[in-house]
Amino acid sequence: MKNASVGFRVHSGWSAMAAVCLEKGGPKVLHRERIHLVEEFTYRLRQPYHTAEKMPLVEARKFIGQAQATAKAMAERSIRSLQKQLKQLNYDLHCAALLLASGKPLPELEMILASHAMIHTADGELFREALTRASVRCGLQVVSLKEKEVAAEAGQVLGLAEAAVSKRVAEMGRELGAPWGQDEKLAALAAWLALAGDDKCET
Repeated sequence: MKNASVGFRVHSGWSAMAAVCLEKGGPKVLHRERIHLVEEFTYRLRQPYHTAEKMPLVEARKFIGQAQATAKAMAERSIRSLQKQLKQLNYDLHCAALLLASGKPLPELEMILASHAMIHTADGELFREALTRASVRCGLQVVSLKEKEVAAEAGQVLGLAEAAVSKRVAEMGRELGAPWGQDEKLAALAAWLALAGDDKCET
């Protein structure tokens, strides 16, 4: 079987997901999708820490725990479905690439809820963590990439100028049609880097 990688660019409650393989040394998108990580796409569930801010601490802790469990279960369901689809096409999905914001560890819940800026960060990190844990449960090696540095890293790993990388990523979605916006492009680029970087994900 041929190797494939999946990349994620996460938002509150959902993520862009793109699976990529290498053919003749170049990337090819095998699948792209926007997956939900909440049961209902409402503000209350998409912004769990904002919601928990208004709750007593014990209730907030329970609510966040439920949000984490749901996001992880939905992420795992999406990844396993992707693995099944790719296996039927003779591809082995063995690596996941996740784009990070700051990448800094979060403090305890009390400190998060005391800071509005930290609440914004925590909402995104909850869904990133869910995808990370789900990827591991699905047997994938996980690569973490800081989004702000991904373009420069792509140039180093791929040996291409940043403009050339951007052009190539734009072309990757031409056969697929819309949506192929910044979310899909960055998810695909992350997956491509995971396959191309021998020190991170064996191909």
